Order: sequence, then C-alpha cells, then structure tokens
Amino acid sequence: MKLLTLNFLTCAIKTCKSSPASFPLHPKDAELEQIEIDLNSLFIQNILPRLDWNALKTLTSELGLPALPDEVPEAEALVSEEGDATQMAKDLHGLLMETGIASGKLCCGNCGHEYAVKEGIANFLLPSHLV
Repeated sequence: MKLLTLNFLTCAIKTCKSSPASFPLHPKDAELEQIEIDLNSLFIQNILPRLDWNALKTLTSELGLPALPDEVPEAEALVSEEGDATQMAKDLHGLLMETGIASGKLCCGNCGHEYAVKEGIANFLLPSHLV
C-alpha cells in the first residue's frame, strides 16, 4: 500500500465518519517496502494540492522517515529552469509513489480499530457488529 493512498483513507466504521481523529490512519508495526517506478514530475505537481500535508507529515514522523518541510512546496519548486525534476520532486516521488507498507496494521485514532495490511493490501472489511 503506497503512502500516497494513506492520505485519502479514513476509518470505515460508521461512528468514526464524523470524527476528525479518524484521519489519518496510524501505522502500527509497519514493515516498509521500496518499489522503484519511473518519476512522473507532472503527477507530483498535480497531486500536491490534493494532499493533506499535515497528515502526510504525521505519517512520515510515525514511520520514522525523513521530516517534510512545514509548508507544501510550490509547484514551481519541483521543476528546474531546464525542465528537469528537482531534488524535492524526486524526494516526494520516492515517498509517495515508491514507499509502501508491505505488512502491519493501520489504526484509527478515534475508535482504535486496527486494519491488517498483508502483502501490501489493507483489509477494510468490517465484522457485522461494526458496520
């Protein structure tokens, strides 16, 4: 499960839908994997405005990854004058697109429910009493 995906997921339990504590889901006992893919700097530029930057900062600190800047980088900071991707674009690409959770759990900050992650896939199916 790519770290980018975690920026869009909340707890699936109905009572958590209205709670701000249900986002982001917090990784627990996470084993990270790195899968190299080609850099698409245009994608990185276009996804930045859609990210919850504070949630991404929380996620990286909980996983022990390098700290992100306090402010969202400007799109212009991701491409050099020559049209090449800057180091910031490469770093964000590595974090969002190449880094993933191979196994572990995702924990809701509101109810504490844990979603298992196995082989990079999170199980969001809930038992009937929690639906």
